[in-house]
Amino acid sequence: MKLVVVSAGLSVPSSTRLLADRLAAAVGRRAPVDIEVVELRELAVEIAHHFTNGFPGRALSAAIDAVTGADGLIVVTPVFSASYSGLFKSFFDVLDKGALAGKPVLIAATGGTARHSLVLEHALRPLFAYLRAVVVPTGVYAASEDWGAEGLEGRIDRAAGELAGLMTGLSTGLSTGLSTGQSATRPVRDDYDVVPFADRLAALSRGGGGLG
Repeated sequence: MKLVVVSAGLSVPSSTRLLADRLAAAVGRRAPVDIEVVELRELAVEIAHHFTNGFPGRALSAAIDAVTGADGLIVVTPVFSASYSGLFKSFFDVLDKGALAGKPVLIAATGGTARHSLVLEHALRPLFAYLRAVVVPTGVYAASEDWGAEGLEGRIDRAAGELAGLMTGLSTGLSTGLSTGQSATRPVRDDYDVVPFADRLAALSRGGGGLG
């Protein structure tokens, strides 16, 4: 399975990239994944050009292909003005409509203070819900004081487990009913007898039975 990590960190080194790497490593401990990292900082110019000329450059095109072809995504942004960064939003704006439909996504963010932790719920989760992605229940926010403190690793592990579970379930055909032991290639029955409701109602009336 392919796991793509989208990091919108701007500095080097970056706490945003550090959180992204920890999340990816935690997913990798739970499922066999090939990890690819997309650093948006390196794509900023091409993203801007895309908005003006409508065509992605070579590096941006490769990043778009990686994201749309992934079995799961980890997306991490620094908090700017109590929301995701403009670079982060701009990248997802250039994706085709429906490109993330049904794709499992783990949302995460970094900031200087814990007061911005709700950015996950009021900004990131609605964004990816709008893009019709499947967002895992646990988002991960890391403030400056969280690094090395108790609690962050637990949130990372829980979110990674949720993403790995979704990715593994989808790759084995969860939507076809494999949780009940059915095969992903099981045939669809087409021999059902469809009885119109009016006929069924008349038969019940003749027999004196009710509709239940």
